Amino acid sequence: MKLRKLTLILLVLTIALFMAACGSKKVKTPKPDGDMVYRPVWWASQPDPAYVCTYGQGTKASETSSMNTAKANALLEAAQYVETHVNGMIKVYEEEAGVNDPQLLALTESVVQAIASARFSGTIPGTIETRIVQEKGGSRYKTWTQVKIPKEQINKTLVNNIRNEEALYNQFKASQAFKELEAAVKKY
Repeated sequence: MKLRKLTLILLVLTIALFMAACGSKKVKTPKPDGDMVYRPVWWASQPDPAYVCTYGQGTKASETSSMNTAKANALLEAAQYVETHVNGMIKVYEEEAGVNDPQLLALTESVVQAIASARFSGTIPGTIETRIVQEKGGSRYKTWTQVKIPKEQINKTLVNNIRNEEALYNQFKASQAFKELEAAVKKY
C-alpha cells in the first residue's frame, strides 16, 4: 500500500516537473527608442466600403488654420490615392485589351492626370479631432481629419474621361467586341 502511494506521488511529481519544463518561456522583445506619436484610434481606417477615406493633419497657431491645413493635406492624399487607384485600373484594362500603342499610352496618362487633378465632388467630412499641444514656441492647435470621397464618383469620372478620349474608348469597345466574338465561337 505504501509502495503504491509512493509510486503515485513520484508519478505525479514527475508529470508536474515535466509540464513545468515544457512551459513556454516568454521572450522579451526590445522596446524601440523614442516616444510614441499620437494618432486617433480612427486614423487610417477604411470604415465604409462606399467611400475612400483619406487623412490629414495640421498644426497651427489658430484652430481654424489647423483644421484647414488638415483638410488640405487629406485632399492631397486623396489626389495621390486616386491617381494610384486609377493607374491600377488603367493598367488592368491595358493588359486586358493588349494595348501596346504609344499614342494610346499617352492618352491613358492624360486621363489619369485629369482624374487626379479633378475636383472631388461629393466629398464629405469624416471624423475630426483637434487638441491643444505644447510646442517649443508655445501652445498650438493640432487637428487630425478624415475626408470621405464616394468611390462611385471616382469611377464615374474615370469612365467619362475615357469616353472623352475617343481612341482609348474605341480600343476598349473593340476589345469587348472581340471577347463577345470569341465567346460566340466557343459556343459552336
